[in-house]
Amino acid sequence: MTQCIRMWSVLILFTGVMTVQASERETLEVCAVRKALPSVGNIHTEKTAASNSQNNVFATSEKGRKVNGMGTGIVVDERGYMVTNYHVIADVDTIRVDFPDKSSYVARRISVDRENDLALIKVDPLHPLKVMPCGVSADLMLCEKVIAIGNAFGYQSTVTVGYISSLSRDVEANDTQFYRNLIQTDAAINPGNSGGPLINLLGEVIGINVAIRAGSNKIGFAIPIDDARKAIARLMSVEQLDRTYHGLITKDVKSGTSRMLVVDGVHPESPAATAGLKAGDVIVKAGHLEVTDAVDWERAFLGRPVGDKIEISVKRNDKVESVQLALAAYTGGRVSITPEIAIAPKSPSTVEDDRYWQQLGVKVSQLPASQKALVGPKYRGGMRVTEVRADGPAAANGIQKGDILVGLDKWETLSSDNMSWILNQQQPQLTDGQVSMKFFVIRGQETRYGYLAVTLTPRIAQGPN
Repeated sequence: MTQCIRMWSVLILFTGVMTVQASERETLEVCAVRKALPSVGNIHTEKTAASNSQNNVFATSEKGRKVNGMGTGIVVDERGYMVTNYHVIADVDTIRVDFPDKSSYVARRISVDRENDLALIKVDPLHPLKVMPCGVSADLMLCEKVIAIGNAFGYQSTVTVGYISSLSRDVEANDTQFYRNLIQTDAAINPGNSGGPLINLLGEVIGINVAIRAGSNKIGFAIPIDDARKAIARLMSVEQLDRTYHGLITKDVKSGTSRMLVVDGVHPESPAATAGLKAGDVIVKAGHLEVTDAVDWERAFLGRPVGDKIEISVKRNDKVESVQLALAAYTGGRVSITPEIAIAPKSPSTVEDDRYWQQLGVKVSQLPASQKALVGPKYRGGMRVTEVRADGPAAANGIQKGDILVGLDKWETLSSDNMSWILNQQQPQLTDGQVSMKFFVIRGQETRYGYLAVTLTPRIAQGPN
């Protein structure tokens, strides 16, 4: 009996030691990764590398070899919407996303923001996905511990730990991409980590990993989540994706760990105005979603049809009130946060001429067929530059009167329709912003190129199409 008691005592003691050890292993880092990991997708891409000269920006039927790429994405909506870096999915043919639970889905591109190097993609999951918990980047501290998660070199769900080395870094990645206000960290960020989360010890995303310093050791960068969420809200805009309209102008208010969405204005005669929403209201809830910023607000309406009523909870004068908001059809005239101005109708050609003048800083005319020899055998035609605005992007980048514009953003410019289509490809996902667009001009017998810093602003609608 005494021996049995001793054996049981040893067993109890041993079990106790093991319990203590297991508990000690449950560090903050372990808990943070466990919380965030289900919301991280490992992205694999494939594209066809063109075999023609890289200096030729125009598409050909000639196909090259298949090139595989990798990156990481973050779930921002349970229906399968994910955010990643634009450069991860730019010009790819296929996108596949693998999750830690071994599920795998084909993804499609939804919207992009080239200036901020962000993109929205979507998978169609068999079950609701877990949305990544969102933190605040405004109160980050030097030497705060952070964790990077991503598809490093194709090794899925790789975790690295480090510290915040610096804040508000401006980084020039290449000739066309310049990042502002980045987080610098010594957590290992490798190829494949792009688009993945940088999280705090609470398991909240506080940055989106974006770049590494070539030839450096432990110098990586991430887009602060406060900045990224503003861009993500534009990428998820129901006006652009669903052609529906709520009419609310909002601003994100963040202080420490506190986040809230405040009504900054209401468009007259809009659904928001009809619902009785007012400037100064704090949006608490939209449908089933708790609202903390503009991303949550757009998520609540995404995928809902015109006329669908959504219950909105707002805090007004320290009281929570509920209103019903019914979505309306978006006709294109209610994007700007500035008061709308009535403008006399113009012919489409005049409208486009004004657009080129304002956005590119040029006036152009189509090159006559009789003069196509001026562009040589390499190009099929172009647009003659007839005037250059002194303070415009074209003048700043050396474009002159008399130049023949033959290419813009990888596409040929044979007509005004071509140019309009190119600008439309750049702008649908942006309410306002600046992008860098490569251009090609013929001057004399020479082909010259450069980059235009083009500010894209919402177009004034001419009425429903």
